[in-house]
Amino acid sequence: MSGYRSNPNSAFRRFLAIIRELLDSPTSAFGLVVVTILLLTAIVAPLLAPYDPNVVDLGNTLKPPSSEHWFGTDELGRDIMSRIIHGTRISLTIITIVSVIVGPIGLLVGTTAGYFGGWYDTVMMRITDIFLSFPSLILSLAFVAALGAGLENAIIAIGLTTWPPIARLARAETLTFRGADYISASRMQGASALRIIVKSIMPMCLPSVLVRVTLSMATVILTAAGLGFLGLGAQPPLPEWGAMIATGRRYMLDNWWLVAFPGGAILLVSLAFNLLGDGLRDALDPKQR
Repeated sequence: MSGYRSNPNSAFRRFLAIIRELLDSPTSAFGLVVVTILLLTAIVAPLLAPYDPNVVDLGNTLKPPSSEHWFGTDELGRDIMSRIIHGTRISLTIITIVSVIVGPIGLLVGTTAGYFGGWYDTVMMRITDIFLSFPSLILSLAFVAALGAGLENAIIAIGLTTWPPIARLARAETLTFRGADYISASRMQGASALRIIVKSIMPMCLPSVLVRVTLSMATVILTAAGLGFLGLGAQPPLPEWGAMIATGRRYMLDNWWLVAFPGGAILLVSLAFNLLGDGLRDALDPKQR
């Protein structure tokens, strides 16, 4: 394993092989393409958006989709397409920060609990069970209520509610590895528990954790949109998709585009991450085929 990890060419070839496997499946290819478009759109949003997303034009309010405004305008005359394009930055920011939080936390908690066992495992898993006993949106609402409304606090709240499934998965993987011969050999050679966990166990858990994190991104987007819809996430005038639906729901009976396009963006991106996660599971673990 160490020889494989230390060879950049082998890692790059493995990466290309995973991409090819993803593209071979129509569903995972769709997810990969949509996520790639999301990333590129977030990078070039100011160049891609036809209008400033926050400029108010009261003489151009509630205009239906047209050649001038492809997705129409909202109650303040702002271009909805431009706001959705800039909203990809907010969604990508939430996804990235939450991934950085929940991945290491869940991996660390799960691998240490599975390796050490005993009272430490019992305590950490009971804490994990407490988090898992609440729906993620309800628990996020509780954390945001304690921390205060805002995008930053919403990201923290979502991160705190997303790590338990990853910890459970990492623990289950660790329980299958800790009795392996190479782990026993490392102990006999005097390797510390920290070295064994970091060098031998965590790399073996990474593929499963990566798949789980990818699948969790759909839940993250929906939770962020739910918090934004309730006014506890991104605050106006930020063009967050859930907040856009919240402001547009008062006019949606006569102006369907106010909620249809932001809702379609949430649906499309959530579906893409689910399909991409399924494809990664098959590519990283052929037994799942």
